[in-house]
Amino acid sequence: MKKPQKKAAQFPAMPVPEKAAWPMRINKYLALKNYATRRGADELVEKKRVIINGRIAVLGDKVAEKDIVEVKSGKKPTVYEYYAYHKPRGVVTLAPSEGEKSINTLVGRTDIFPVGRLDKMSTGLIIMTNDGRVTDRLLNPKYDHEKEYIVSTNNPLRSNFKALMEKGVDIGDAVTKKCTVEILGEQKFSIVLGEGKHHQIRRMADACFAEVRDLKRTRIMNIKLGTQPVGSLRPIKDKELKTFLTALGL
Repeated sequence: MKKPQKKAAQFPAMPVPEKAAWPMRINKYLALKNYATRRGADELVEKKRVIINGRIAVLGDKVAEKDIVEVKSGKKPTVYEYYAYHKPRGVVTLAPSEGEKSINTLVGRTDIFPVGRLDKMSTGLIIMTNDGRVTDRLLNPKYDHEKEYIVSTNNPLRSNFKALMEKGVDIGDAVTKKCTVEILGEQKFSIVLGEGKHHQIRRMADACFAEVRDLKRTRIMNIKLGTQPVGSLRPIKDKELKTFLTALGL
């Protein structure tokens, strides 16, 4: 007696993505449908699990807008999740030492992970997800994605502080890229960076004769912390998510 065959996952015609045009390669199509990464899609094609209009697909095949694509697979497509987390002071992002608390411990979930870091004494926005594609697209400095911070200092800012910070600062192992600084008070400023070196803002401020007291990240690209309560986790979805993923090229 033959075993019943598993039904193939079938995708309806999808709308044209903003940064894609028809026809597109089958691996790109499946990646845009969040079924697999491009490499994973190629593996499915090689295993003869992908069907286009009733024909087994081969590597390099292209899909037109009205084509019917099916994937023979026992696994369900990965459902990606994206969250904004308001990190409290005194919590480490990853790999806590004995007696320390990590973000994942406080959130109570191990199926999502923080993208990037904030040092233990800093607060503010951390993006959490189960989508590994986001990590390099967001953190690699070649993409120059904006991150915004509000910083308070222990001592008054010098009159040339803004100019020194914005032109780039020698922090010992590197000279930082140009950035945007706004003076918010005698001992307070905001800064927008496109890179994220280890303790960068603290080191930049120190080189410009200012000691950081409090540092809070308020924005990553279009994702804003706003009035989100400390320690809370909120889903990123709808237009906010679409704008975010499009800017990352996903």
